[in-house]
Amino acid sequence: MRATARRCDRTPFYGEAGGQVGDTGRARSAGGAQVRITDTIKPSGDAIIHVGEVEAGTLAVGDTLTLEVDGDRRDRVRANHSATHLLHLALKQVLGEHVAQKGSLVAPDRLRFDYAHSRPMTADQQRTVEDLVNAEVRRNRDTTTEVLPVAEARARGAVAMFGEKYGEKVRVVRIGGESLEFCGGTHVHRSGDIGFFKILSESGIAQGVRRIEAVTGEGALDYVRRLEGELGRAGAQLKVAPLEVASRVEKLTGDARLLEREVAALKSKLAAGGARDLFSEVAEVGGIKMLVTSTEVDDARALRETGDNLRNRIGSGVIVLAGVGPDKVNLLAMVTPDLIPRFHAGKLLQSIAAVVGGKGGGRPDMAQGGGKDPNKVPEALARARELVREWSEGVKPG
Repeated sequence: MRATARRCDRTPFYGEAGGQVGDTGRARSAGGAQVRITDTIKPSGDAIIHVGEVEAGTLAVGDTLTLEVDGDRRDRVRANHSATHLLHLALKQVLGEHVAQKGSLVAPDRLRFDYAHSRPMTADQQRTVEDLVNAEVRRNRDTTTEVLPVAEARARGAVAMFGEKYGEKVRVVRIGGESLEFCGGTHVHRSGDIGFFKILSESGIAQGVRRIEAVTGEGALDYVRRLEGELGRAGAQLKVAPLEVASRVEKLTGDARLLEREVAALKSKLAAGGARDLFSEVAEVGGIKMLVTSTEVDDARALRETGDNLRNRIGSGVIVLAGVGPDKVNLLAMVTPDLIPRFHAGKLLQSIAAVVGGKGGGRPDMAQGGGKDPNKVPEALARARELVREWSEGVKPG
């Protein structure tokens, strides 16, 4: 059951505020009640509400409670929160003083930092920011906190957080050597407690606002290990060491481009060779040269090249080609300029495409299309010859 509201005079739990998530943990009463605290919120003022479930016993008014924060989770949150401060400083150093926080989330598994900047960060800038943060982590300097009048805090150069309202006095946190910010959250005792900082992503979320997501400590180690695992699997597939994956992929990409060029060249040669062979099939109907035939050039682009070669050679005439593949047909119709409008390539192709279970159309001089039934190609070509014969006898294309 959900815990009913009970008032405590004090608590070690941090209530969600300033982007930092609330603590979780446990509460125990002297009478044996056990409560699992799943969240801690701070709705207004100094009020802190513990949200949880009673797992055993019953709470009663007047019970004395022992409150225990989940220490491991708190430590991960601390590391991410302190890293956010160092990240803010590094961004100002790398991108400029115009950088200002526009929002944040500090959770045990990650940190998110929104900031004012007009352009995406480059890979070099991201690496520099990571280097600056991790350099401060390795220095392992003590974290210090002071409660100061607002004016004095600002005079010292402390940075106020986005959207926060402050009273006459503020808590100022110094992490490492230079990061000084107004902050009421939890932080590491020394910068080295952050362990390791790694950016996961940098993206735009609104005009002039960018977002960085990052991890620290165990979260950063887990991320690096996942990368290592993926790189290792890629290396195994490519049969190279993990650090040789990029060069291997680059070589394979180059090989693929070379093969594409070779395939294109072979198709062009096939088209040229096909044109020479196919030209012997030119027939004459009513004084009009006609070439209506099928070919194994089943690539649409290569078929077009074949048609272009034939048209250049035929001089004046009508060409209909069916490029036959295992499970499809590419169709091409061409009419030389001197025979328009007696013949219309688009209408011719539209008619024969229907025979092979497809569709097509185009201009009076050239049209392309296709179908799904290679078995109907002879019937389609017979239909093409019939139409060319009719049009050569004076019937207008319908």
